[in-house]
Amino acid sequence: MSTLLAPIVQVCDAISGARPGARREIVEAYIKRLNDLEAIAMSYPGVTKTYAIQAGRELRVIVGADKMDDAESEKLSTEIAEKIQNEMTYPGQVKITVIRETRSVSYAK
Repeated sequence: MSTLLAPIVQVCDAISGARPGARREIVEAYIKRLNDLEAIAMSYPGVTKTYAIQAGRELRVIVGADKMDDAESEKLSTEIAEKIQNEMTYPGQVKITVIRETRSVSYAK
């Protein structure tokens, strides 16, 4: 980098290129990447539903509260992150959020 502006331009290019659609990703490849993210998470036992959101930058994983405790859900998020890192190519980073909840419903008649 020969001038003072060169690193600034490089950072601006990186920020601009990280936004969804900036590099004109083909729609089919984009949808396949989202489906692959969801499929990787669904391959683990105890996972009931997955959602790839924010242009594939975040993966929300819903697990059954009766099938997994808090420590296992924390371990699951790490395992999914490692598997995504080893098996996929993606721009930027992917945030994996494991959601474990218990719902209790009653009706008064």
